[in-house]
Amino acid sequence: MSAKRSQQKRAILLDTTRCVGCGACYQACQEQNQQVHPSADFLKEDLGARTFTVVNNRGGRYVRRLCMHCEEPTCASVCPIGALEKTAAGPVIYHEDKCMGCRYCMQACPFGVPRYEWTSATPLIRKCNMCAGRQAKGQATACATVCPTGATRFGDRAEMIQEAQRRIQAEPDRYFNHVYGVSEIGGTSVLVISDVSPERLGLPTKIGNQPLPQLTWNVLEKIPTAVACGGVLLSGIWWITNRREEVARAEGKKEKH
Repeated sequence: MSAKRSQQKRAILLDTTRCVGCGACYQACQEQNQQVHPSADFLKEDLGARTFTVVNNRGGRYVRRLCMHCEEPTCASVCPIGALEKTAAGPVIYHEDKCMGCRYCMQACPFGVPRYEWTSATPLIRKCNMCAGRQAKGQATACATVCPTGATRFGDRAEMIQEAQRRIQAEPDRYFNHVYGVSEIGGTSVLVISDVSPERLGLPTKIGNQPLPQLTWNVLEKIPTAVACGGVLLSGIWWITNRREEVARAEGKKEKH
C-alpha cells in the first residue's frame, strides 16, 4: 500500500435497502474481537461491552448500529487524558492504558455508543474501533468482508460518498435522497443510505452539522470570564456578609454599655 493511500480516510457505507438481516456482520465483529457469546440475539441485543455492532429491525428494515467514528469526535474532545483518538485513517480508537474511567465519553457521545465494563474488576470503555488493526494491514473491516449483499461496504471515504450518491441517482425511486454522515456533526466515517428518512431509522437528526467539539470550546472560551465575574460576585457577597456581622457586633457592644 502506498504512503499516499495509507493517509486517505476510510469509511463504512451502510445501505439498509440491501440488508437482509443475516447477522454475518455481527458474527464477524464478535469473532474479530474475540467476544463470541452464542446465546446473544443480534436482532434484539443492544450495544454493550461485548457487543460492538447490532442489527435493529426498524419497521421491517434492518439497520446496523455501531460507532459512527465522527470526523471530529466529541468523545475524544471531552477525554481529559487522550484515551480516545481520531486517527488519520478514520477510526476513533481507544487507548485503554490511558483511561481513568471517568466515562465522560459515554455522556458526550450523541449516538450513545461507548459502553463500560461494569462487571469487570478492572473496567474499561468498549466500542467498535473500525477494525483499526485490519486497516493497518491494508484489509477491509471484518463486517464489510463478510457482507453477502453489499449492504456494508468499506473504502476511502470520498469514494464511499460517491458510491452512495451514485446509488441514489441511479435509483431515485428506491432511495431517500440523503447520505447520512456526510455533514452531520461535521461528518462521520460511517455513512447510511436508505429508502426512508434517517428519523425512521432511529438516527439522531437534531444534532446539526457543526462539529460538537466546537460547541464545547465555544463554552469553554467563556469560562475564564464567567469565573472572573463569579469571583467578583462572591467577593462582594463575602464583604457584605462580613460587614453585616461587624455592624451586628458593634451594636451588641453598645447595648451592653
